[in-house]
Order: sequence, then C-alpha cells, then structure tokens
Amino acid sequence: MSTTPTPAAPTAAERFFFETQGYLVLENFLKPDHVARLLAVLDQTVARRRATVPPGHQTVWPPMEPADLTAINGAKSTRILNILGDDPLFLELLDWPALLPYVHAFLNPQPHYCASDAIVEDAPDFAKRSDGWHIDGSDNGYRGLSPQIPLLQLKVGYYLTDMTQPFRGNLTLVPGSHAVRAEPTVENRRRRDFFPGAHQVCAPAGTCILFHNAIWHTAAPYSPGQPGRQMLYYAYEHPWMLASMGQWLYSKDFYNRQLTPAQRSFFHGFVFDPPEWRQA
Repeated sequence: MSTTPTPAAPTAAERFFFETQGYLVLENFLKPDHVARLLAVLDQTVARRRATVPPGHQTVWPPMEPADLTAINGAKSTRILNILGDDPLFLELLDWPALLPYVHAFLNPQPHYCASDAIVEDAPDFAKRSDGWHIDGSDNGYRGLSPQIPLLQLKVGYYLTDMTQPFRGNLTLVPGSHAVRAEPTVENRRRRDFFPGAHQVCAPAGTCILFHNAIWHTAAPYSPGQPGRQMLYYAYEHPWMLASMGQWLYSKDFYNRQLTPAQRSFFHGFVFDPPEWRQA
C-alpha cells in the first residue's frame, strides 16, 4: 500500500509566506510534555539566576559581566540571556532537528548561534517596561544598511504559555514591514495601543514563531486579569558574522565540554580552547 510522503519543511507555501510577510507561525511545534519540562527548568533557572544578582545591580547592554545576563524587572518578572549553558533542555533547542530545515532554508546552510534568552513576565510589570516597537540586530537594528535591511538574523520564539487569546503579552508585529523603507514615527513606536496593520500572534503553548530581524514588532499589553507569559527566544546569524558580544560571557567549560560536535559548528572556532582552525 502506497503512502503519501510527508512534505519537506519548509513547504513552498511556508517559504512564500515568510518571504512576503517576514514571519512564520508553527503551532504545536513542541509537544505538551516538552513544554512542561521546559517550564519546570525555566522556573529553577530564574530562581538560581536571580539569587546571583547583587542587590541594586543595573544591567547594561551589551552585557559586560555575568550579572548583566539577568535582568530583574519586578518581584516575578525576569529576563535571562545566554541560557544555553543553564540546562541541557535549553541547549538541545539550539539544533533541534525539526527547526534546522527552516533555519537552513531561510537563513544559511551553515548557521551560527547569535543569542538566546528567556522571558518570564508578570502582567502588572508590563506597564513599567520602556521598550516599544523595534527591529532587531546590532548597530541599532542594522540601520547602517537601510533602507532595505537584509535578513542577517533569524529570530525564533517559543510560546511556553498559552496565548490563544489577544492582549496576553503576545508577540505583535506588522506583517511585511521587513521590506518597507519607511519607519514608524517615534511617537508610534512608543504607543501601547496598536496602529493599523499590527497583528498579534495568538497561538497555544508549544508554538514556534520565526521572524526577520527587520520586521517591526513588540509585545502586546495585558487585558485586566490576564496571566503573564513565559517565552524562549533564539537567534541565528550567518557564519561570517559575529554580532552578539554576549557570547564572550560563556565559560570555557561551556564551549569545550557541554557542546556536542554538531553544536560546536554553530560557533566560531576561535572561542574554543585551543581554537579550532576551520573555514566556517
């Protein structure tokens, strides 16, 4: 009996959508038990990281010391950077087999790791955040390459909490804005309400979202009584780039002992001790 082969990822339709809209949503990408394990590990990691931050420490960007890799934004709200070394569950997502075909097709057959972080946000703390609409990347969002900023950084977000309803901190973006030459005004970038064309990504826990570095995006505000959100973000870049200086704050033990041979290829050879002399 013949069977219909599973289409190779990404499909032609997914490629077209990503190229034209600047993002792609893959629901049910992570299984529920996988999400549950990630949430448990994230809770432990946040508690451990917060305990290591000196009282009154003000994080800076780019991070200059290990304490800058943990931003305490409230009694519960926390953002942690460079999460790959915190737990094997975070590290294995670096080269998750179901994700790599998308990274290879959209960005580069030999992608490099750029950044990773986790967001734990309590809804009441949202009003205290100063960030608004923005694009991603070094050099103020690679603006030196304006007016047509290319795909230099592929962002990958994972919903660990349910966001099927709007106004729960959902990733919000303007479809197609990665290819637009005009920028929103400074006034509009600071708005918490949404100008025409903004789209909230409403999706269940376990959803994976890929998006272009130049797409305009922000987090949706919270409706009264809504719970907070927990998310993971990973970023990949071309192998000829070194855009994330936070990589220097990983330990030698991380580079030399925790990475598998396949994972080592996501980093420049000179970060290892001794250095690996290779082309990619």
